[in-house]
Amino acid sequence: MGNPKAFISILRKDAGYRPVFERVSDFGEVEQTLNREDRKLQASRCMDCGIPFCHWGCPLGNKMPEWQDLIYKGQWKEAIDNLHETNNFPDFTGRICPAPCEKSCVLALHDAPVTIRENEAAVTEVGFIEGLIKAHPPKTRTGKKVAIIGSGPAGLAAAQQLNRRGHNVTIFEKDNTLGGLMRYGIPNFKLNKNVIDRRLDQLKEEGIIFKPNTEVGKDIMGKEIMKSFDAVCLAIGAGHPRNITPEGRDLKGIYFAMDFLSQQNQLIMGETVAPEAIISAKDKHVLVIGGGDTGSDCVGTSIRQGALKVTQIEILPQPPVDKNPDTPWPYYPTILKTSSSHLEGCIRKWSLNTNQFIGKDGQLTEVLVEEVEWTKDEAGRWNMKPTGKTDIIKADLVFLALGFIHPVHEGLVTELGLELDGRGNVIANKDGKSNVAKVFATGDAAIGASLVVRAIALGRKTAEDIHKTINV
Repeated sequence: MGNPKAFISILRKDAGYRPVFERVSDFGEVEQTLNREDRKLQASRCMDCGIPFCHWGCPLGNKMPEWQDLIYKGQWKEAIDNLHETNNFPDFTGRICPAPCEKSCVLALHDAPVTIRENEAAVTEVGFIEGLIKAHPPKTRTGKKVAIIGSGPAGLAAAQQLNRRGHNVTIFEKDNTLGGLMRYGIPNFKLNKNVIDRRLDQLKEEGIIFKPNTEVGKDIMGKEIMKSFDAVCLAIGAGHPRNITPEGRDLKGIYFAMDFLSQQNQLIMGETVAPEAIISAKDKHVLVIGGGDTGSDCVGTSIRQGALKVTQIEILPQPPVDKNPDTPWPYYPTILKTSSSHLEGCIRKWSLNTNQFIGKDGQLTEVLVEEVEWTKDEAGRWNMKPTGKTDIIKADLVFLALGFIHPVHEGLVTELGLELDGRGNVIANKDGKSNVAKVFATGDAAIGASLVVRAIALGRKTAEDIHKTINV
């Protein structure tokens, strides 16, 4: 390392968020940026720790010590090139990855890990600003054709890797614009869609063909794709949301979180939404059921729309605030996560189960919840027990942010007769192959809902599996 003792003299410095009063009035990215000199100093904190647990913790295997040192030395081009060796889109992960690398950083033992995620976003911005990130179309073509179904992080990564191998790649996307969940599910205040657009420009310049507004299995049948391509890569994500069905579930005002979030992104992008279908939190009491990132995104979006009050509940107990002996370093810690949206004004409650939705004239007005108690049995398994203690939460709108359970089966999955595992995911063997010849599965479609960084990693691996299969 260029400065192996910098971690002793230089404190961790986060870029931080824009002021609350300013950011809640728009959908601009909430995170601020540090200048290049501060960024170099933060990168210099990467110590000569001997065993890079950060590398171990990253699903992509990013070589953190190497590119931190390159940033510290001001070698921005070499740093972004190093990152691109393992990660197609560090500008995505630098914004929306929960940074397992930082959680496993040796300095995390003292609650001051290297600002790896922010450094990742910063070096990519320098790369684009200075024209260091360019399209790299293949010099020759193999003549083999690959269809990528779905344009989320797994699909885009697989497409770029296969295209650079010289194969002719076409991406099919059911929505108006490419990007998958990053485009329609993640709010702009976390990921400005221009960040996706510039990568799509790069992919198009490299020769990848885009087919938006084309749902394979509906607009075009899977059997037609099978005839026209040498391989098909299924990267459709895990889009089937988890549901709950207490009494009153059919009342107006109860929505899946993704319906709300995707619609807001559509409105920002200028896509047509029927006025009567618009979900608005303005001047309403909002209850978000589910304590994860999607729930947090509903909180931030509701606040920006002008909600009167936002409450978020979670059926699980509140995690420890700082340390959790059940998830010690270098494992990813299960601790209380407070997002930028929570800091904008939100009541959070834990260990609450939803018992009933209450309404008047078909419209939701309240939600009956019950406190639950969690205990562990002798095998270490958690058991939930109702306590009988109930409460009424006023709610004009409820957003179900309960996660996703598996890919959508209707359409392509059913048509092709793809085998599914016990959780409803498409079964793919160690080589990414499904039970149907020429069909590969990757990303959340194969493993269930997971992280963007893991989706990119799987997309890259599946691309290599496809290349080995068709490059004969």
